[in-house]
Amino acid sequence: MTTYDPPLRDMRFVLNEFLQVQNLSNLPGFAEATPDLIDAILEEGAKLHSEVIHPINQSGDKEGCRHEGDRVTTPKGFKEAYDTYSEGGWNGLTFPEEYGGQGLPYAIGIAISEMTDTANVAFAMYGGLTRAAATALLTHATEEQKTKYVPNMIAGKWSGTMNLTEPHCGTDLGMMRTKADPQGDGSYKITGTKIFISAGEHDLTENIIHLVLARTPGGPEGTKGISLFLVPKFFVNDDGSLGDRNGVACGAIEDKMGIHANSTCVMNFDDAVGYMVGDEFKGMRAMFTMMNAARIGVGLQGLGQSEVSYQNAVTYAKDRLQGRSLTGPKFPDKPADPIIVHPDVRRMLMDQKSFNEGARAALYWLALQADIAYQAQDEKDKEKAEDYLALFTPVVKGYFTDRAFAHAVNAQQVYGGHGYIKEWGMDQFVRDARIAMIYEGANGIQALDLVGRKLGAHGGRAIMSFLGELNAYVQEHEGNAELEPFMVALKSVKEHLQSAVTWLMQNGLKNPDNAGAASTDFMHLMGITLLTYMWTQMAQRLSAGGHDASDPYYDAKLKTARYYVDRLTPEADAHLKKILAGSEAMMALEADAF
Repeated sequence: MTTYDPPLRDMRFVLNEFLQVQNLSNLPGFAEATPDLIDAILEEGAKLHSEVIHPINQSGDKEGCRHEGDRVTTPKGFKEAYDTYSEGGWNGLTFPEEYGGQGLPYAIGIAISEMTDTANVAFAMYGGLTRAAATALLTHATEEQKTKYVPNMIAGKWSGTMNLTEPHCGTDLGMMRTKADPQGDGSYKITGTKIFISAGEHDLTENIIHLVLARTPGGPEGTKGISLFLVPKFFVNDDGSLGDRNGVACGAIEDKMGIHANSTCVMNFDDAVGYMVGDEFKGMRAMFTMMNAARIGVGLQGLGQSEVSYQNAVTYAKDRLQGRSLTGPKFPDKPADPIIVHPDVRRMLMDQKSFNEGARAALYWLALQADIAYQAQDEKDKEKAEDYLALFTPVVKGYFTDRAFAHAVNAQQVYGGHGYIKEWGMDQFVRDARIAMIYEGANGIQALDLVGRKLGAHGGRAIMSFLGELNAYVQEHEGNAELEPFMVALKSVKEHLQSAVTWLMQNGLKNPDNAGAASTDFMHLMGITLLTYMWTQMAQRLSAGGHDASDPYYDAKLKTARYYVDRLTPEADAHLKKILAGSEAMMALEADAF
């Protein structure tokens, strides 16, 4: 039986001491987010996730979902846990109060989302997709549609989905065939089949609100002809009650490698009645509101699987006796030392610990950029925050989930042979982590999006702003002796990133294969730079004092920071060298030679 103990001490540090959210009372929602309130939210969230939601993670994986007729049943305990989660108001933590939410900042909500993703990622997907769908509706729907659908989604009575992929097209949505025929009364008949639809059908909520991409007659080819439609599982009457069932049904649930407790469905739309969301032919823009939220959420899922596998591996490493320390017995009264004394076990655990804490800081910081982008009054602040959201979303989705899968594998490795045995639960973390690298845009696509779109957007404004911020930080703190190892690392990785950006600008347009060949390494270089910057800032905050130096947490934090810059920041060197190698060797072989 695996366990999960939410890392409240580190969450508090990131929110209160690193980001200092209490100083942002000028932004809506932050004035109410006092340290005492944040503490209360985190404490209650921790109880729910450690005592209710994580205990059904392994059993849910083993049982999976069942499909019978037009019904899908979730594993034992999921319905009760979802009701408890919804009744506690956790789904609506960051949504506007006018729609039944609590109006708290996204930077606070992301801490609870981390707990859910860590405790039980398959369970988390039901609420996560609902929140993403509700966000898309709040951004693009009519007032009538918002009033009719969003409050019940926020309350957890109804859930939401996103329907993009079809059997013949995944990333290339321009090949989409699902059609939407206008009925003359403002509604459309939706016909087609969508696949890989997470939470497409289940027994957790009374209704499911599907957001569906489809083509209207006579529209342009490719993605320019796609519109977004709201298709409820059950019609909603004027008084808010549920009416007849719509023409949408689950045709099958996929037999997957992991996330067994989430119903991944083939959805058949047979003259289903739908209602357009936003403008005709602007469906991709509306859906990207949902997809970008989901991509940050998938980065958070990566952190979650890295964190929970780390916690369980640490427990095992402290208990498992095997061999003696290379420098002499550490527990001479025992037949062997616990394996945590061995440097290679430490390597795997410290790789995880330093990533987890750095990624937590980066994700909470990115959530804060979302709050600033949506709420700030100063247009320059909003612009910078929007730029950073666009630039770093593919990084946290792609790089974080790449690392998280590797970390789940290493946590399994700590267990040795026991890690390969199902009852220990480590295989589930590996299997569940694997999907995060694939869905919401495979990581290779994230890397291409980063170098092909985000890097050059607005004349390279976002990356130039970030490099400028790094330069200013280095100049301000370079003479600080206590920060010397951190500043050396940050300066080095900053120069690597600058070199990579310059090379891509000079060679990417000249030969697009150069950009494609460099894309994944560039995404990883960006990720390492971001985490190095996060760790350097956290170390700087600690070196400035103002905290209880006797608290062992702070000493461990600085030692973890030093590990990251000494052992993991140097990986940037290899990524830069591979970027500068270009595409010639990668593209040299003819296809028949493979």
